[in-house]
Formats: sequence, structure tokens, C-alpha cells
Amino acid sequence: QVQLSESGGGSVQPGGSLRLSCIVSPYIDDNYFMAWFRQAPGKEREAVAAFERGGSRSYADSVKGRFTISKDNTKNTVYLQMNNLKFEDTAVYFCAADREVWKVVQGIPDYWGQGTQVTVSS
Repeated sequence: QVQLSESGGGSVQPGGSLRLSCIVSPYIDDNYFMAWFRQAPGKEREAVAAFERGGSRSYADSVKGRFTISKDNTKNTVYLQMNNLKFEDTAVYFCAADREVWKVVQGIPDYWGQGTQVTVSS
């Protein structure tokens, strides 16, 4: 059983930065594919960034060049560094995991965190 807990959300002005953290319990198992999703009010949940096979990383077109997914196995933590934030990045951000990469790609991983709110406003 995997448990995920996000933190690091908050309010920031456009152009600002935030780093989200996802603590993975009991530990980061490299057999699991980790990902970040987000859901804005009135919109469907969408994938933002993910680790895929062979350790490669994928990003939504809307965040490429601005967001970076990373992990520190020694801290059991997955990160999402978000730079040059825009109004449209406002959403609840979720950490997610699954043993099957196709489920992450399809947006139906088995394990989800509770979410952390990111608000970009002036």
C-alpha cells in the first residue's frame, strides 16, 4: 500500500515559483511510476509531469520548460519545481503513483495524495 502526501502549495504572483513535495510512504519503490496531476475549477484533471519507463520524464505541453519533476529516494520525496507560474497554472495539484505506466498515462493511477492548492494571482 502506497500513501502519498503533498505539500508546498500556496499563493504566488505571475512569474513566481513554487516547489511542491510529495512524501511517499513507506518509501519510493522504483517499480512505481510517479506523476503530478492538477485540476482547475470546472476543468478535468490533467497530467502535468511524470516519470516513465527507463526514468525518462514527460511533461504537458503547457508546462514544458517551466516545470521539473524530480525525486530524492533518500527522502522518499517526489518534487515538482514550478517556475514562471501563470494564471492558468492555478489548480489543485495531486501526486499519484501506480505500478503500471499505462494507468498513469491514462490518468487512472491507483494511488493519489490529498492535493495541494496552487493559486497564481496578482
